Amino acid sequence: MTGYGKAESADNKRKLLVEIKTLNSKGVDLSLKLPNMFRDKELDLRNELTSSLQRGKIELSVTVEEKIESNSSLFDETVMMSYYSQIIDIASRNKLPVSENIMDTILRLPDVLKISQDVPDENAWLLLSRCLREALSHVNQFRTQEGNALAKDVSNRIQLIESYIVDLEKFESQRLEIIKTRLLQNLAEYVGENTIDRNRFEQELIYYLEKFDINEEKVRLRNHCKYFLATMNEEDGVGKKLGFVAQEIGREINTLGSKANNAEMQQIVIRMKDELEKVKEQVLNIL
Repeated sequence: MTGYGKAESADNKRKLLVEIKTLNSKGVDLSLKLPNMFRDKELDLRNELTSSLQRGKIELSVTVEEKIESNSSLFDETVMMSYYSQIIDIASRNKLPVSENIMDTILRLPDVLKISQDVPDENAWLLLSRCLREALSHVNQFRTQEGNALAKDVSNRIQLIESYIVDLEKFESQRLEIIKTRLLQNLAEYVGENTIDRNRFEQELIYYLEKFDINEEKVRLRNHCKYFLATMNEEDGVGKKLGFVAQEIGREINTLGSKANNAEMQQIVIRMKDELEKVKEQVLNIL
């Protein structure tokens, strides 16, 4: 399920930004972009993300902006002056010219520039933990809003499938009369109306009526639809369960289609299948 969350926090040393993006996926696919100072915490971060978000394609981005005090220097003045004094002394003793760009040369020498070591302190990890929890909270709020809209859409489609059963029933009696008339016409044409055995005809008619009877399929389809809606109201982790129920709904719809033997009923079955396919697509987004 898609989601997005962002959180910022700062202390007297640094400003930290955490962003989390999620997309639907059957499993857990984690991608972490971390500063070097938090590399040793990667396993802890992965566990926290998996525990909170359960599954999906998850991207975590952590950005750290170190604060530089106004009276602090990026250069080691003692080292610079030591280099300068030695260069001047060597040039003087050997009567060598001193370039005007001597400072450019000194700035490239070792240890002149103060390089920040990415060594986190305990406060940095506490800051990141706080930001991560806040960002995860925003992601789950985003997912909840999307989930409510998704649940409403899926419920409406399942209820629509259930309502189509009533539409099928309008054509059942008409369909049976058509089957009976067709059998009589075929017998009269190929056997002769006067030679028809009425008792045998009634037996064959009962056989065909039983063959095309859809009452059991209607009952099972109604039950599956009700069970689907009831399952949606259960606690977390119903995605796979809803997927299985949707498969059972599909089986009953397919059987109705094979038994319909009526153009109008076939059209209704096609509309059922169309709604069910949309339901299956949405169920993939449910945890």
